Amino acid sequence: MAESFRVDVVSPEAVVWSGEAELVTARTTEGDIGIMAGHEPTMAALATGSAEIHAGKDKVTVAVHGGFLQIFRNQVTLLSDRAEIVEGDADAAREHAQALRQAEESALVEESE
Repeated sequence: MAESFRVDVVSPEAVVWSGEAELVTARTTEGDIGIMAGHEPTMAALATGSAEIHAGKDKVTVAVHGGFLQIFRNQVTLLSDRAEIVEGDADAAREHAQALRQAEESALVEESE
């Protein structure tokens, strides 16, 4: 069994998910990243899309709208302007994140009018 590490997914409104995981995959502005226990310290900008958290037999898919990823001392923090647990696979999370981005762009257009 793989070694676990602490994962926190945080948005301004709430802690979206917090717990122990064996694997986290996320999309950064530099490309996809896979994180397991003992990963070197890293800071990266998150791209809008999905992150998957593998915790035991469970897989949690989180739609994120930008933000940052930090890996430090066997702890991973995903800090995003908007983050939400979604049902289904990574494709569903990408679609959800795209809808969030479009809603935010629409709100910005309405504010400027």
